[in-house]
Amino acid sequence: MLATRSVARLAAQQSHQLGSAPKNARNMATLREIELRLKSVRNIEKITKSMKMIASTKLAKAQRAMTAGKEYGVANSEIFQHTPAETPAKRKLFIVVSSDKGLCGGIHSSVSKATRRAFADTENPVDADSPIMVIGDKSKGQLSRVLANNLALTFNQIGRDIPTFADAAGVADLIVTSGVEYDSLLIVYNKFVSAISYEPAIVEVANENTFKESGGFRAYEMEDDVTKDLAEFTLANAIYAALVEGHACEQSARRNAMDNASKNAKDMIDSLTMKYNRGRQAAITNELVDIITGASAL
Repeated sequence: MLATRSVARLAAQQSHQLGSAPKNARNMATLREIELRLKSVRNIEKITKSMKMIASTKLAKAQRAMTAGKEYGVANSEIFQHTPAETPAKRKLFIVVSSDKGLCGGIHSSVSKATRRAFADTENPVDADSPIMVIGDKSKGQLSRVLANNLALTFNQIGRDIPTFADAAGVADLIVTSGVEYDSLLIVYNKFVSAISYEPAIVEVANENTFKESGGFRAYEMEDDVTKDLAEFTLANAIYAALVEGHACEQSARRNAMDNASKNAKDMIDSLTMKYNRGRQAAITNELVDIITGASAL
């Protein structure tokens, strides 16, 4: 009977040893996972570095275009200084300048938040049904969740490259012919502060009625087409200035975002490399201990 129990115990031990995994199996699996993760993070770092270099090149071109485009905004400002609105407007048309591309930080959410703040402003109230027109799919998606009923017109495929005055003129023509009624027009865009910072800004553009009612224009006899053409031209000027400045902000934000992503990837690579080396050293130590233990048993 004692022999039967010994044989059963020996068989159970052998079956347990055959069914169990080696001691270092878990360490080997963990090292393999870390190695695969290191490889993927290194690939991501290569991509973010390449995107940073591309954004840096595009930023230089965008800054040159912004410098030239700002002259259009300066010309508009001189005209608007001599044509102030006599009565405050409540029904305002908001033109939100954004783009279709992402991977550039909070460049799109900044103009969306500025638009929502303008609607919630109690000092300068606007009508709750004031129309909104959006240039770019990113801000369109953000504003459609909050102010979907106010969206009157949206534009895309503008600003894929450096914006041109033809793009701005096409947008202005569609706005004029859309039939949307408004008392005043506000352009919400990102203002370029430096290569590493930007801020949302709102510029007001005078419409045809403002020109007709201003004292500076009433002092002269002119045809109706003059104020109409001037209003459309100043709108195209303002949109073009906002487009080129917003494009420069986008490229700057994308370069900064890719730079931060590259730094984070480098920190992750250092951490994973340290973890991998420690795991490999532990596995080697365990194998040496098993070898020495087996040799001592002999």
